[in-house]
Amino acid sequence: MRKLSQFHGGLKLDGHKAMSMREPIRQAPIPRLLTIPLQQHIGEPAQPVVKVGDRVLTGQVIAHAEGYVSAPVHASSSGTVVAIEKRAIAHPSNIHDDCIVIETDGKDERITRECLKNEYEQQDPSHLRNCVRDAGIVGLGGAGFPSFIKLNPGKQQVDTLILNGAECEPYITCDAMLMQERPREIIEGLLIMRHALRAKQCLIGIEDNKPGAIRAMNDALSEQEKSFIEVVTVPTRYPAGGEKQLIKTLTGIEVPSNGLPIHVGIVCHNVGTAVAIARAIHHGEPLISRIVTVTGSAMKNPCNVEARIGTSMQDLLDIAGLDHDRLDRLLMGGPMMGFIVEDTNVPIIKTTNCLLAMAPQDIAQSVHAMPCIRCGECTKVCPANLLPQQLYWYARSKELDKIQDYHLFDCIECGCCNLVCPSHIPLVQYYRFAKTEIWAKDREKHKADHARERHEYHLLRMERKKQEEEERRRKKKEMLEKTTKQDDDKQAAIRAAMERVTAKKAAQQDAAENQKDETA
Repeated sequence: MRKLSQFHGGLKLDGHKAMSMREPIRQAPIPRLLTIPLQQHIGEPAQPVVKVGDRVLTGQVIAHAEGYVSAPVHASSSGTVVAIEKRAIAHPSNIHDDCIVIETDGKDERITRECLKNEYEQQDPSHLRNCVRDAGIVGLGGAGFPSFIKLNPGKQQVDTLILNGAECEPYITCDAMLMQERPREIIEGLLIMRHALRAKQCLIGIEDNKPGAIRAMNDALSEQEKSFIEVVTVPTRYPAGGEKQLIKTLTGIEVPSNGLPIHVGIVCHNVGTAVAIARAIHHGEPLISRIVTVTGSAMKNPCNVEARIGTSMQDLLDIAGLDHDRLDRLLMGGPMMGFIVEDTNVPIIKTTNCLLAMAPQDIAQSVHAMPCIRCGECTKVCPANLLPQQLYWYARSKELDKIQDYHLFDCIECGCCNLVCPSHIPLVQYYRFAKTEIWAKDREKHKADHARERHEYHLLRMERKKQEEEERRRKKKEMLEKTTKQDDDKQAAIRAAMERVTAKKAAQQDAAENQKDETA
Protein backbone atom coordinates (compact mmCIF):
# COMPACT_ATOMS: atom_id res chain seq x y z
CA MET A 1 0.00 0.00 0.00
CA ARG A 2 1.28 3.43 -0.99
CA LYS A 3 2.34 5.65 1.88
CA LEU A 4 0.42 8.90 1.76
CA SER A 5 1.51 12.34 2.90
CA GLN A 6 -0.67 15.12 4.28
CA PHE A 7 -0.95 18.63 2.96
CA HIS A 8 -1.13 21.57 5.33
CA GLY A 9 -4.50 22.78 6.54
CA GLY A 10 -7.79 21.93 4.89
CA LEU A 11 -11.23 21.23 6.33
CA LYS A 12 -13.58 18.33 6.86
CA LEU A 13 -16.84 19.34 5.17
CA ASP A 14 -20.22 17.71 4.73
CA GLY A 15 -20.21 16.18 1.27
CA HIS A 16 -23.90 16.30 0.30
CA LYS A 17 -22.98 14.01 -2.58
CA ALA A 18 -25.49 11.18 -2.17
CA MET A 19 -28.43 13.29 -3.32
CA SER A 20 -27.17 13.49 -6.93
CA MET A 21 -25.90 9.90 -7.19
CA ARG A 22 -29.20 8.04 -6.88
CA GLU A 23 -29.56 7.41 -10.61
CA PRO A 24 -27.32 6.98 -13.70
CA ILE A 25 -26.10 9.90 -15.78
CA ARG A 26 -28.95 11.36 -17.81
CA GLN A 27 -28.69 12.51 -21.42
CA ALA A 28 -30.02 16.01 -22.00
CA PRO A 29 -31.93 16.49 -25.27
CA ILE A 30 -30.38 18.72 -27.92
CA PRO A 31 -31.90 22.18 -27.42
CA ARG A 32 -33.42 24.31 -30.16
CA LEU A 33 -30.72 26.95 -29.67
CA LEU A 34 -27.08 26.49 -28.73
CA THR A 35 -25.21 29.56 -27.49
CA ILE A 36 -21.50 28.77 -27.69
CA PRO A 37 -19.08 31.32 -26.13
CA LEU A 38 -15.69 31.81 -27.79
CA GLN A 39 -13.91 32.12 -24.42
CA GLN A 40 -14.23 28.77 -22.63
CA HIS A 41 -10.63 28.31 -21.59
CA ILE A 42 -7.62 30.03 -20.10
CA GLY A 43 -5.83 32.08 -22.73
CA GLU A 44 -6.88 33.90 -25.87
CA PRO A 45 -10.50 33.53 -27.05
CA ALA A 46 -11.14 31.58 -30.23
CA GLN A 47 -11.86 33.48 -33.46
CA PRO A 48 -14.95 32.66 -35.59
CA VAL A 49 -14.45 30.90 -38.92
CA VAL A 50 -18.16 30.81 -39.80
CA LYS A 51 -20.65 33.55 -40.58
CA VAL A 52 -24.36 34.06 -40.03
CA GLY A 53 -26.37 31.84 -42.36
CA ASP A 54 -23.78 29.05 -42.57
CA ARG A 55 -24.96 25.49 -41.98
CA VAL A 56 -22.67 23.59 -39.62
CA LEU A 57 -22.32 19.93 -38.68
CA THR A 58 -21.82 18.38 -35.26
CA GLY A 59 -18.12 18.55 -34.39
CA GLN A 60 -17.28 21.13 -37.04
CA VAL A 61 -14.79 23.85 -36.07
CA ILE A 62 -16.67 27.14 -35.78
CA ALA A 63 -13.85 29.15 -34.15
CA HIS A 64 -10.14 28.44 -34.40
CA ALA A 65 -7.54 28.82 -31.65
CA GLU A 66 -5.96 32.26 -31.49
CA GLY A 67 -2.36 31.94 -30.32
CA TYR A 68 -0.62 29.12 -28.46
CA VAL A 69 -2.57 29.25 -25.19
CA SER A 70 -6.00 28.85 -26.72
CA ALA A 71 -8.41 26.16 -27.91
CA PRO A 72 -10.76 25.84 -30.89
CA VAL A 73 -14.53 25.72 -30.46
CA HIS A 74 -16.80 23.24 -32.25
CA ALA A 75 -20.47 23.07 -33.13
CA SER A 76 -22.23 20.95 -30.50
CA SER A 77 -24.92 19.89 -32.99
CA SER A 78 -25.83 20.43 -36.63
CA GLY A 79 -27.86 23.47 -37.61
CA THR A 80 -27.60 27.02 -38.88
CA VAL A 81 -25.58 29.90 -37.46
CA VAL A 82 -28.17 32.58 -36.66
CA ALA A 83 -26.02 35.08 -34.75
CA ILE A 84 -22.44 35.97 -33.84
CA GLU A 85 -22.74 38.56 -31.11
CA LYS A 86 -22.18 39.41 -27.47
CA ARG A 87 -24.50 37.56 -25.11
CA ALA A 88 -24.71 36.94 -21.37
CA ILE A 89 -22.34 34.21 -20.20
CA ALA A 90 -21.63 32.43 -16.92
CA HIS A 91 -19.06 34.68 -15.25
CA PRO A 92 -18.54 36.06 -11.71
CA SER A 93 -19.05 39.57 -13.10
CA ASN A 94 -22.17 38.68 -15.12
CA ILE A 95 -20.59 40.03 -18.29
CA HIS A 96 -21.52 39.64 -21.95
CA ASP A 97 -19.05 38.08 -24.35
CA ASP A 98 -18.79 36.98 -27.98
CA CYS A 99 -20.88 33.90 -28.76
CA ILE A 100 -21.90 31.90 -31.82
CA VAL A 101 -25.60 31.00 -31.75
CA ILE A 102 -26.72 27.88 -33.64
CA GLU A 103 -30.33 27.01 -34.39
CA THR A 104 -30.25 23.22 -34.35
CA ASP A 105 -32.05 21.12 -36.99
CA GLY A 106 -32.60 17.99 -34.89
CA LYS A 107 -30.56 15.83 -37.29
CA ASP A 108 -27.28 15.93 -35.34
CA GLU A 109 -25.32 15.24 -38.54
CA ARG A 110 -21.66 14.75 -37.72
CA ILE A 111 -18.58 15.83 -39.61
CA THR A 112 -16.09 13.10 -40.48
CA ARG A 113 -12.91 13.45 -38.45
CA GLU A 114 -9.64 11.54 -38.26
CA CYS A 115 -9.47 8.89 -35.55
CA LEU A 116 -6.64 6.60 -34.56
CA LYS A 117 -8.75 3.83 -32.97
CA ASN A 118 -6.18 1.70 -31.13
CA GLU A 119 -3.14 2.83 -33.11
CA TYR A 120 -2.08 5.65 -30.80
CA GLU A 121 1.00 3.73 -29.62
CA GLN A 122 2.42 3.90 -33.14
CA GLN A 123 1.98 7.68 -33.22
CA ASP A 124 4.52 10.33 -32.35
CA PRO A 125 3.57 12.22 -29.15
CA SER A 126 3.49 15.50 -31.07
CA HIS A 127 0.78 14.09 -33.36
CA LEU A 128 -1.30 13.06 -30.35
CA ARG A 129 -0.93 16.54 -28.87
CA ASN A 130 -2.08 18.10 -32.13
CA CYS A 131 -5.12 15.80 -32.15
CA VAL A 132 -5.96 16.84 -28.60
CA ARG A 133 -5.56 20.50 -29.51
CA ASP A 134 -7.68 20.17 -32.64
CA ALA A 135 -10.39 18.55 -30.52
CA GLY A 136 -10.61 21.67 -28.33
CA ILE A 137 -9.98 19.74 -25.12
CA VAL A 138 -9.32 21.75 -21.96
CA GLY A 139 -9.06 20.78 -18.32
CA LEU A 140 -12.53 19.69 -17.19
CA GLY A 141 -11.79 20.00 -13.50
CA GLY A 142 -12.66 23.69 -13.50
CA ALA A 143 -9.63 25.70 -14.64
CA GLY A 144 -10.01 25.13 -18.38
CA PHE A 145 -6.30 25.13 -19.26
CA PRO A 146 -5.69 23.80 -22.82
CA SER A 147 -4.82 20.13 -22.29
CA PHE A 148 -2.36 19.74 -25.16
CA ILE A 149 0.06 22.12 -23.40
CA LYS A 150 0.18 19.90 -20.31
CA LEU A 151 0.89 16.93 -22.61
CA ASN A 152 4.07 18.64 -23.83
CA PRO A 153 6.80 18.19 -21.19
CA GLY A 154 9.51 19.59 -23.44
CA LYS A 155 12.90 18.37 -22.25
CA GLN A 156 11.54 17.59 -18.78
CA GLN A 157 11.35 13.92 -17.81
CA VAL A 158 7.90 12.95 -16.49
CA ASP A 159 8.09 10.48 -13.64
CA THR A 160 4.43 10.45 -12.55
CA LEU A 161 1.15 11.09 -14.34
CA ILE A 162 -1.71 11.73 -11.90
CA LEU A 163 -5.41 11.50 -12.70
CA ASN A 164 -7.41 13.68 -10.34
CA GLY A 165 -10.58 11.92 -9.25
CA ALA A 166 -10.68 13.44 -5.77
CA GLU A 167 -13.60 15.80 -6.49
CA CYS A 168 -13.33 17.28 -3.03
CA GLU A 169 -15.85 20.12 -3.15
CA PRO A 170 -19.27 19.41 -1.59
CA TYR A 171 -22.26 18.56 -3.81
CA ILE A 172 -20.25 17.96 -7.01
CA THR A 173 -20.40 14.35 -8.26
CA CYS A 174 -19.89 14.49 -12.04
CA ASP A 175 -16.42 12.91 -11.79
CA ALA A 176 -17.60 10.27 -9.32
CA MET A 177 -20.43 9.20 -11.62
CA LEU A 178 -18.07 9.23 -14.60
CA MET A 179 -15.69 6.89 -12.78
CA GLN A 180 -18.56 4.58 -11.83
CA GLU A 181 -20.08 4.38 -15.30
CA ARG A 182 -17.16 4.85 -17.72
CA PRO A 183 -13.99 3.60 -15.99
CA ARG A 184 -12.65 1.88 -19.13
CA GLU A 185 -12.72 5.13 -21.11
CA ILE A 186 -10.82 6.83 -18.28
CA ILE A 187 -8.13 4.13 -18.41
CA GLU A 188 -7.96 4.45 -22.22
CA GLY A 189 -7.43 8.21 -21.93
CA LEU A 190 -4.82 7.68 -19.23
CA LEU A 191 -2.85 5.30 -21.46
CA ILE A 192 -2.91 7.81 -24.32
CA MET A 193 -1.67 10.58 -22.03
CA ARG A 194 1.04 8.31 -20.65
CA HIS A 195 2.26 7.56 -24.16
CA ALA A 196 2.35 11.27 -25.02
CA LEU A 197 4.27 12.11 -21.84
CA ARG A 198 6.42 8.95 -21.62
CA ALA A 199 5.50 8.82 -17.93
CA LYS A 200 7.00 6.04 -15.82
CA GLN A 201 4.02 5.53 -13.49
CA CYS A 202 0.36 6.59 -13.28
CA LEU A 203 -1.66 7.26 -10.15
CA ILE A 204 -5.42 7.77 -9.92
CA GLY A 205 -6.30 9.65 -6.74
CA ILE A 206 -9.86 9.21 -5.40
CA GLU A 207 -11.24 10.37 -2.05
CA ASP A 208 -12.41 7.60 0.27
CA ASN A 209 -16.01 8.89 0.29
CA LYS A 210 -16.48 7.47 -3.24
CA PRO A 211 -16.42 3.66 -2.75
CA GLY A 212 -18.39 3.02 -5.94
CA ALA A 213 -15.89 4.95 -8.05
CA ILE A 214 -12.92 3.26 -6.36
CA ARG A 215 -14.40 -0.19 -6.97
CA ALA A 216 -15.25 0.54 -10.61
CA MET A 217 -11.80 1.92 -11.38
CA ASN A 218 -10.06 -1.05 -9.74
CA ASP A 219 -12.26 -3.48 -11.68
CA ALA A 220 -11.44 -1.75 -14.97
CA LEU A 221 -7.77 -1.69 -14.10
CA SER A 222 -7.72 -5.41 -13.32
CA GLU A 223 -8.91 -6.08 -16.88
CA GLN A 224 -6.02 -4.04 -18.29
CA GLU A 225 -3.33 -5.69 -16.17
CA LYS A 226 -1.18 -2.58 -16.22
CA SER A 227 1.25 -2.71 -13.30
CA PHE A 228 2.33 0.92 -13.77
CA ILE A 229 -1.18 2.22 -12.96
CA GLU A 230 -2.39 2.41 -9.37
CA VAL A 231 -5.71 3.55 -7.92
CA VAL A 232 -4.95 5.35 -4.67
CA THR A 233 -7.58 6.11 -2.04
CA VAL A 234 -6.92 9.43 -0.30
CA PRO A 235 -8.54 10.80 2.86
CA THR A 236 -11.57 13.01 2.37
CA ARG A 237 -10.41 16.47 3.25
CA TYR A 238 -11.15 19.68 1.40
CA PRO A 239 -9.33 20.73 -0.82
CA ALA A 240 -7.66 17.38 -1.46
CA GLY A 241 -8.53 17.81 -5.13
CA GLY A 242 -6.35 20.90 -5.52
CA GLU A 243 -3.52 20.04 -7.91
CA LYS A 244 -0.65 20.80 -5.56
CA GLN A 245 -2.48 19.29 -2.59
CA LEU A 246 -3.17 16.01 -4.42
CA ILE A 247 0.44 15.81 -5.59
CA LYS A 248 1.62 16.31 -2.01
CA THR A 249 -0.78 13.63 -0.74
CA LEU A 250 0.12 11.01 -3.34
CA THR A 251 3.86 11.56 -3.75
CA GLY A 252 5.02 13.60 -0.77
CA ILE A 253 6.56 16.08 -3.22
CA GLU A 254 6.00 19.79 -2.67
CA VAL A 255 5.54 21.83 -5.84
CA PRO A 256 7.64 24.97 -5.29
CA SER A 257 6.08 28.42 -5.01
CA ASN A 258 5.45 29.93 -8.44
CA GLY A 259 6.41 26.56 -9.88
CA LEU A 260 4.53 23.98 -11.93
CA PRO A 261 4.15 20.24 -11.34
CA ILE A 262 6.20 19.55 -14.47
CA HIS A 263 9.15 21.21 -12.71
CA VAL A 264 9.20 18.25 -10.30
CA GLY A 265 8.49 15.64 -12.98
CA ILE A 266 4.72 15.37 -12.42
CA VAL A 267 1.71 16.06 -14.66
CA CYS A 268 -1.85 16.12 -13.32
CA HIS A 269 -5.07 15.81 -15.36
CA ASN A 270 -8.74 15.41 -14.49
CA VAL A 271 -10.57 12.11 -15.08
CA GLY A 272 -13.09 13.93 -17.29
CA THR A 273 -10.23 15.21 -19.42
CA ALA A 274 -8.99 11.62 -19.80
CA VAL A 275 -12.37 10.54 -21.22
CA ALA A 276 -12.42 13.52 -23.60
CA ILE A 277 -8.95 12.58 -24.87
CA ALA A 278 -9.98 8.94 -25.35
CA ARG A 279 -13.03 10.06 -27.35
CA ALA A 280 -10.88 12.38 -29.47
CA ILE A 281 -8.18 9.82 -30.29
CA HIS A 282 -10.28 6.65 -30.65
CA HIS A 283 -13.38 8.19 -32.25
CA GLY A 284 -12.28 11.55 -33.65
CA GLU A 285 -14.81 13.31 -31.41
CA PRO A 286 -14.06 16.88 -30.28
CA LEU A 287 -15.16 18.27 -26.92
CA ILE A 288 -18.81 19.12 -27.57
CA SER A 289 -20.45 17.86 -24.38
CA ARG A 290 -19.75 17.34 -20.71
CA ILE A 291 -21.34 15.94 -17.55
CA VAL A 292 -22.82 18.50 -15.17
CA THR A 293 -24.00 17.88 -11.62
CA VAL A 294 -27.39 19.57 -11.13
CA THR A 295 -28.09 19.47 -7.43
CA GLY A 296 -29.03 21.35 -4.26
CA SER A 297 -31.88 21.55 -1.78
CA ALA A 298 -33.99 23.49 -4.27
CA MET A 299 -33.95 20.57 -6.73
CA LYS A 300 -36.69 17.94 -6.74
CA ASN A 301 -34.59 15.34 -8.57
CA PRO A 302 -30.85 16.11 -8.24
CA CYS A 303 -28.82 14.23 -10.84
CA ASN A 304 -25.91 14.28 -13.25
CA VAL A 305 -26.66 15.26 -16.83
CA GLU A 306 -24.55 14.93 -19.96
CA ALA A 307 -25.36 18.00 -22.06
CA ARG A 308 -24.07 19.64 -25.22
CA ILE A 309 -21.83 22.68 -24.77
CA GLY A 310 -23.99 25.76 -25.28
CA THR A 311 -27.14 24.31 -23.72
CA SER A 312 -29.02 26.78 -21.54
CA MET A 313 -28.64 26.24 -17.79
CA GLN A 314 -32.42 26.56 -17.53
CA ASP A 315 -32.80 23.39 -19.61
CA LEU A 316 -30.70 21.43 -17.13
CA LEU A 317 -32.52 22.94 -14.15
CA ASP A 318 -35.80 21.81 -15.72
CA ILE A 319 -34.47 18.26 -16.09
CA ALA A 320 -33.60 18.13 -12.37
CA GLY A 321 -36.91 19.72 -11.38
CA LEU A 322 -36.00 23.13 -10.01
CA ASP A 323 -38.36 24.30 -7.29
CA HIS A 324 -38.47 28.06 -7.88
CA ASP A 325 -40.27 28.66 -4.59
CA ARG A 326 -37.35 27.21 -2.64
CA LEU A 327 -34.55 28.70 -4.72
CA ASP A 328 -32.54 31.38 -2.96
CA ARG A 329 -29.26 31.29 -4.90
CA LEU A 330 -27.93 29.48 -7.97
CA LEU A 331 -24.21 28.79 -8.19
CA MET A 332 -22.05 27.54 -11.03
CA GLY A 333 -19.62 25.28 -9.21
CA GLY A 334 -19.65 24.23 -5.58
CA PRO A 335 -20.41 26.20 -2.43
CA MET A 336 -16.73 26.94 -1.74
CA MET A 337 -15.38 28.08 -5.12
CA GLY A 338 -18.50 28.60 -7.22
CA PHE A 339 -20.02 31.93 -8.17
CA ILE A 340 -23.58 33.23 -8.32
CA VAL A 341 -25.47 32.96 -11.62
CA GLU A 342 -28.01 35.73 -12.05
CA ASP A 343 -29.43 34.67 -15.44
CA THR A 344 -30.43 31.00 -15.80
CA ASN A 345 -30.54 31.35 -19.59
CA VAL A 346 -26.76 31.57 -19.89
CA PRO A 347 -25.15 28.52 -21.54
CA ILE A 348 -23.04 25.81 -19.97
CA ILE A 349 -19.44 25.80 -21.13
CA LYS A 350 -16.52 23.36 -21.03
CA THR A 351 -15.73 24.25 -17.41
CA THR A 352 -19.30 23.98 -16.06
CA ASN A 353 -19.08 21.06 -13.63
CA CYS A 354 -22.01 21.85 -11.35
CA LEU A 355 -25.21 23.88 -11.01
CA LEU A 356 -26.04 24.23 -7.33
CA ALA A 357 -29.53 25.46 -6.45
CA MET A 358 -29.45 26.47 -2.81
CA ALA A 359 -32.45 26.99 -0.55
CA PRO A 360 -32.47 29.71 2.17
CA GLN A 361 -31.59 27.23 4.93
CA ASP A 362 -28.36 26.27 3.06
CA ILE A 363 -26.97 29.79 3.16
CA ALA A 364 -25.38 31.32 6.21
CA GLN A 365 -26.94 34.60 7.22
CA SER A 366 -25.00 37.60 6.01
CA VAL A 367 -23.05 39.11 8.88
CA HIS A 368 -21.24 42.42 8.76
CA ALA A 369 -17.47 41.92 8.71
CA MET A 370 -15.71 42.85 11.94
CA PRO A 371 -12.07 43.77 12.56
CA CYS A 372 -9.49 40.99 12.39
CA ILE A 373 -8.71 39.67 15.87
CA ARG A 374 -5.47 37.94 14.77
CA CYS A 375 -6.67 34.55 15.92
CA GLY A 376 -4.63 32.71 13.28
CA GLU A 377 -7.38 30.25 12.36
CA CYS A 378 -7.03 31.17 8.67
CA THR A 379 -3.34 30.25 8.76
CA LYS A 380 -4.12 26.85 10.29
CA VAL A 381 -6.49 25.82 7.50
CA CYS A 382 -4.71 27.33 4.48
CA PRO A 383 -3.80 24.39 2.21
CA ALA A 384 -1.19 26.49 0.40
CA ASN A 385 0.57 27.17 3.73
CA LEU A 386 0.26 30.94 3.30
CA LEU A 387 -0.34 33.76 5.78
CA PRO A 388 -3.91 34.83 4.90
CA GLN A 389 -4.01 37.48 7.60
CA GLN A 390 -0.93 39.22 6.23
CA LEU A 391 -2.27 38.94 2.69
CA TYR A 392 -5.51 40.53 3.87
CA TRP A 393 -3.74 43.53 5.40
CA TYR A 394 -1.70 44.21 2.28
CA ALA A 395 -4.69 43.68 -0.03
CA ARG A 396 -6.79 46.03 2.07
CA SER A 397 -4.10 48.74 2.01
CA LYS A 398 -3.41 48.09 -1.70
CA GLU A 399 0.28 47.44 -1.07
CA LEU A 400 0.51 45.33 -4.18
CA ASP A 401 4.29 44.98 -4.21
CA LYS A 402 4.47 43.71 -0.65
CA ILE A 403 1.58 41.28 -1.04
CA GLN A 404 3.46 39.44 -3.76
CA ASP A 405 6.31 38.84 -1.35
CA TYR A 406 3.82 36.69 0.58
CA HIS A 407 3.08 34.51 -2.49
CA LEU A 408 -0.39 35.80 -3.26
CA PHE A 409 -0.55 33.85 -6.50
CA ASP A 410 -0.05 30.55 -4.67
CA CYS A 411 -3.54 31.10 -3.21
CA ILE A 412 -6.01 28.70 -4.88
CA GLU A 413 -9.03 30.66 -3.57
CA CYS A 414 -10.45 27.54 -1.92
CA GLY A 415 -12.37 29.56 0.69
CA CYS A 416 -11.15 27.67 3.77
CA CYS A 417 -10.02 30.91 5.40
CA ASN A 418 -13.42 32.50 4.77
CA LEU A 419 -15.21 29.61 6.41
CA VAL A 420 -13.25 29.68 9.68
CA CYS A 421 -12.87 33.45 10.10
CA PRO A 422 -14.72 34.44 13.33
CA SER A 423 -14.81 38.05 12.13
CA HIS A 424 -16.61 37.03 8.92
CA ILE A 425 -14.08 38.86 6.74
CA PRO A 426 -14.47 37.94 3.05
CA LEU A 427 -10.78 37.18 2.74
CA VAL A 428 -10.91 35.53 -0.69
CA GLN A 429 -12.62 38.61 -2.12
CA TYR A 430 -9.66 40.71 -1.00
CA TYR A 431 -7.22 38.25 -2.59
CA ARG A 432 -9.16 38.26 -5.85
CA PHE A 433 -9.22 42.04 -5.78
CA ALA A 434 -5.45 42.18 -5.27
CA LYS A 435 -4.82 39.69 -8.08
CA THR A 436 -7.07 41.65 -10.41
CA GLU A 437 -5.31 44.90 -9.53
CA ILE A 438 -1.89 43.35 -10.09
CA TRP A 439 -2.97 41.89 -13.43
CA ALA A 440 -4.42 45.26 -14.43
CA LYS A 441 -1.23 47.00 -13.34
CA ASP A 442 0.86 44.50 -15.30
CA ARG A 443 -1.31 45.05 -18.37
CA GLU A 444 -0.94 48.80 -18.02
CA LYS A 445 2.81 48.42 -17.59
CA HIS A 446 2.94 46.16 -20.62
CA LYS A 447 0.95 48.68 -22.64
CA ALA A 448 3.14 51.54 -21.38
CA ASP A 449 6.31 49.58 -22.16
CA HIS A 450 4.92 48.75 -25.58
CA ALA A 451 4.04 52.42 -26.19
CA ARG A 452 7.49 53.50 -24.98
CA GLU A 453 9.18 50.95 -27.23
CA ARG A 454 7.09 52.13 -30.16
CA HIS A 455 7.96 55.78 -29.39
CA GLU A 456 11.65 54.95 -29.05
CA TYR A 457 11.50 52.99 -32.28
CA HIS A 458 9.74 55.95 -33.95
CA LEU A 459 12.46 58.34 -32.75
CA LEU A 460 15.13 55.90 -33.90
CA ARG A 461 13.44 55.55 -37.27
CA MET A 462 13.14 59.35 -37.61
CA GLU A 463 16.80 59.80 -36.65
CA ARG A 464 17.81 57.11 -39.12
CA LYS A 465 15.65 58.75 -41.77
CA LYS A 466 17.24 62.13 -40.99
CA GLN A 467 20.72 60.63 -41.26
CA GLU A 468 19.81 58.91 -44.51
CA GLU A 469 18.43 62.21 -45.85
CA GLU A 470 21.58 64.05 -44.85
CA GLU A 471 23.69 61.35 -46.44
CA ARG A 472 21.60 61.56 -49.58
CA ARG A 473 22.00 65.35 -49.69
CA ARG A 474 25.76 65.04 -49.09
CA LYS A 475 26.12 62.55 -51.90
CA LYS A 476 23.98 64.71 -54.16
CA LYS A 477 26.09 67.73 -53.32
CA GLU A 478 29.28 65.80 -53.99
CA MET A 479 27.86 64.53 -57.24
CA LEU A 480 26.78 68.06 -58.18
CA GLU A 481 30.21 69.45 -57.31
CA LYS A 482 31.87 66.68 -59.27
CA THR A 483 29.57 67.32 -62.21
CA THR A 484 30.18 71.07 -62.00
CA LYS A 485 33.95 70.55 -61.94
CA GLN A 486 33.70 68.20 -64.88
CA ASP A 487 31.60 70.78 -66.70
CA ASP A 488 34.11 73.52 -65.86
CA ASP A 489 36.99 71.37 -67.06
CA LYS A 490 35.07 70.55 -70.21
CA GLN A 491 34.27 74.21 -70.84
CA ALA A 492 37.91 75.16 -70.25
CA ALA A 493 39.01 72.49 -72.67
CA ILE A 494 36.49 73.74 -75.21
CA ARG A 495 37.68 77.31 -74.76
CA ALA A 496 41.30 76.24 -75.11
CA ALA A 497 40.47 74.31 -78.24
CA MET A 498 38.56 77.26 -79.65
CA GLU A 499 41.42 79.55 -78.82
CA ARG A 500 43.82 77.21 -80.59
CA VAL A 501 41.52 77.06 -83.60
CA THR A 502 41.18 80.89 -83.58
CA ALA A 503 44.93 81.28 -83.23
CA LYS A 504 45.50 78.81 -86.02
CA LYS A 505 43.02 80.61 -88.26
CA ALA A 506 44.64 83.94 -87.43
CA ALA A 507 48.04 82.50 -88.23
CA GLN A 508 46.79 81.08 -91.49
CA GLN A 509 45.16 84.43 -92.34
CA ASP A 510 48.43 86.29 -91.56
CA ALA A 511 50.38 83.86 -93.67
CA ALA A 512 47.97 84.31 -96.55
CA GLU A 513 48.18 88.09 -96.35
CA ASN A 514 52.01 87.96 -96.19
CA GLN A 515 52.09 85.74 -99.22
CA LYS A 516 49.76 88.11 -101.08
CA ASP A 517 51.99 91.08 -100.24
CA GLU A 518 55.07 89.27 -101.46
CA THR A 519 53.37 88.43 -104.72
CA ALA A 520 52.28 92.01 -105.23
